[in-house]
Amino acid sequence: MGTTQLEPVPEPKYWHLKTVLSEALDSEFSVGEILPNERDLAARFGVARATLRQALEQLELEGRLQRRRGVGTTVAPPRVGVAVGSPEHSWPGSADDAWQPVDCVRSAPPAAVAAALETAAGEPVHVVRRSRMSGGQRVATELLHVPDAAVPDLTAIDAAGAARARAVLRELQRLELEGQDRAVELGSARADDAKDLDRLPGAPVLVVTTRFFAEGRTAALSVATYRADTCRLTFGDSPDVEIHHDPERRAS
Repeated sequence: MGTTQLEPVPEPKYWHLKTVLSEALDSEFSVGEILPNERDLAARFGVARATLRQALEQLELEGRLQRRRGVGTTVAPPRVGVAVGSPEHSWPGSADDAWQPVDCVRSAPPAAVAAALETAAGEPVHVVRRSRMSGGQRVATELLHVPDAAVPDLTAIDAAGAARARAVLRELQRLELEGQDRAVELGSARADDAKDLDRLPGAPVLVVTTRFFAEGRTAALSVATYRADTCRLTFGDSPDVEIHHDPERRAS
């Protein structure tokens, strides 16, 4: 059986520009410095603005750049390591939980969440909103969906806002946690997430979905949105183990 010779695929122009821009960021700019506007950058490198935008979007996705409201495009600091989960599985709101409750409302969840919770379409659940800080900035926001069946005694609690959020979390602690699973995917910031995280709508984010199991069912489902430009997620029992694709930009 003969072999097939594959023809080399030419490198896209925006990808080559990304490499050139990355080198310029290392040699000419410092962390937090604002880049020239798109018109000037396109003229400097002799490319169309559409090609430039593709390269800038890729650099933002890789965490080299940040787009900030009212400021422009700036050079990003090295990503911050953010531990996801803990060596001992625990409910949200446990003593070692890094999240802070913001508020709690009752609303019908998206269809996929309702299916995971095994609730009827349109049936409201408790939605706890929480945020996570690192280095003085908000790096993640979370929506924790809890059906009535998981917290039946909550009806006797008269509270609102963050106080009600804490009450939901306390009620969850009464259940025996049987296990959890977690999935991570790359996404784009929705308008509300972008506002919470001080990003522009459509900015790259990391979405971590966690299901918590008790009494043979999904007792809660968390959808946490992390800033992809600043966060490097770590998992497992050894959060100090990190992989750096560029040793020259290794975080201290």
